[in-house]
Amino acid sequence: MSPRWVVFDYGEVICSRTAAVPELAARLGVPVTDFEPAYWAYRDFYDRGAADIDYWRAIGEVVGTTVDESTSDDLTALDIAGWSRIEPSSMALLAGLAEAGSPLALLSNAPRSFARFAERQPWTRHFRHLLFSGDVGIAKPDAEIFELLTSRIGAEPGDCLFLDDKQANVDAARAVGLRAQRWVGAPDPASLR
Repeated sequence: MSPRWVVFDYGEVICSRTAAVPELAARLGVPVTDFEPAYWAYRDFYDRGAADIDYWRAIGEVVGTTVDESTSDDLTALDIAGWSRIEPSSMALLAGLAEAGSPLALLSNAPRSFARFAERQPWTRHFRHLLFSGDVGIAKPDAEIFELLTSRIGAEPGDCLFLDDKQANVDAARAVGLRAQRWVGAPDPASLR
């Protein structure tokens, strides 16, 4: 039986991986080799609803730099821009599915500041529901975020096909009953209906 809903991750599915890490490190005046491990180590904290300033200050503490409000604002803007490069093949897939009448939802581990940016982007018109982890304080691969998603869209887990680039998230979705597959590039839209 075909899934009723197609649920997309955002990072490295709809958009390409951020290329902003060197620019972020430069803004703090530290080497990328010092900055990047802290950037990823605290990302889950940020994606679960931490304020921008708290995320950047946590990184600043690790790399030995003080982060004030102005610096935090700059870093947040650079970070959002880094996660804003949309993949053309993903856009073509979304448009094709939406045109065919497939209901689409987005489930993204993303901070609140990015969520507010994303909501204003043209690509969101394809989605009936957008769910960002930063808004709800839970994130993939927690079972609760998949349960919240299905509740919000009014669907049974088995009526959803979830696409994510991280195998841990695919496995977690399957564990709560969603159909799920790892994203390795945009498939033929017909294969998702």
